[in-house]
Amino acid sequence: MPSDRLLRTLAHTDEQDPADALIRWPVSIGKAAQLSGISPKMLRHYETLGLLAAVPRTDSNYRQYSLADVHTLRFIRRARDMGFGLDAITELVSLWHNRRRSSATVKRITQKHLDELAQRIEALQAMQRTLGQLLHLCPGDDRPDCPILDDLGQPGAAEQGLH
Repeated sequence: MPSDRLLRTLAHTDEQDPADALIRWPVSIGKAAQLSGISPKMLRHYETLGLLAAVPRTDSNYRQYSLADVHTLRFIRRARDMGFGLDAITELVSLWHNRRRSSATVKRITQKHLDELAQRIEALQAMQRTLGQLLHLCPGDDRPDCPILDDLGQPGAAEQGLH
């Protein structure tokens, strides 16, 4: 029976970078970091979090990353680039490796993330509008009066849920 690592490699060959075929696998942590765009420190971190399966080691205790590991690291990096948090990425990686998954679960996770992004964008736009108004009100001259500082010194913004 094939190993989980081999099955993961075979499951993702359609997403393979053609350059991957020219690489002698497995690779060191430095090469895996280079190929995935993730620092060696983050690779170790993701491994300790369980986002990446335990990586085999040489007799000298050097990590040896397979093509499947690098694909998983690329997936993690792309998910991070899209702003997903570690909990969502953990679930998405698990679903990505599970070919019997339901796409409804993936859609639910993504919809939740999209909704959170929309809320953050709205909050940032409100901050932008407020700062724009304050800049407009501030004369920016030699006088000590400053509507920006006056506004920042006002209580209530945090209590109103604006921060």
